[in-house]
Amino acid sequence: MSQYYDIGNETLWKPSNGASRLFMSQVSVYQAELGLPSGIGPMQDDECQIDPIMFKEFVDALLSWHRRTTHAVMAALSEGFVATVLVLAERAGIEVGWQSAGSAEDGGLTDIQVPAAPVSSEAAWAAALQRKSRELGRFMAA
Repeated sequence: MSQYYDIGNETLWKPSNGASRLFMSQVSVYQAELGLPSGIGPMQDDECQIDPIMFKEFVDALLSWHRRTTHAVMAALSEGFVATVLVLAERAGIEVGWQSAGSAEDGGLTDIQVPAAPVSSEAAWAAALQRKSRELGRFMAA
């Protein structure tokens, strides 16, 4: 059995019920962490609508949050969710804010681990996350 994540009449992802349940649980976690809605609506009759405007804002905030942490455990825990969200954003034709993901206006680094994990360059960080997202996208049925 599958569930459907749609924007309008276009299906972005058809995960199994278990994968969908886990993803939706993580959506709730990151909405609370970021303090803003994801734009991912409730699952009703195995279908979920995504609001592209709200989703873009959520994706940009999520990228910024992910980039600012140098806490190795937090980065590892969030990386898979961030990559999954990036696949959905790409499929929706949403241009994400890679440049603003690490900007100083976002408040600098947070949740720093002692000793801190090494901070990679913006380009290396973005390239690694984009690569992870592309790899993951191969396993996300649309």
